[in-house]
Amino acid sequence: MAQTRVADQTTAVQARTTQVMQAGLAALLGLALFIGVALSHPAAIHNAAHDSRHGIAAPCH
Repeated sequence: MAQTRVADQTTAVQARTTQVMQAGLAALLGLALFIGVALSHPAAIHNAAHDSRHGIAAPCH
């Protein structure tokens, strides 16, 4: 009985750790994409992001 509780707790901790790692990696990927587009020098990338903002009616300037 005690071993079952420990196994359940271990599984819960592992699941939570996995969720936190996935959320952290998703946030890092999003941040990298945002910074990559925001600081890009090629006009095509900048203009694509700019046009997308206008497409969703987001103010940009």
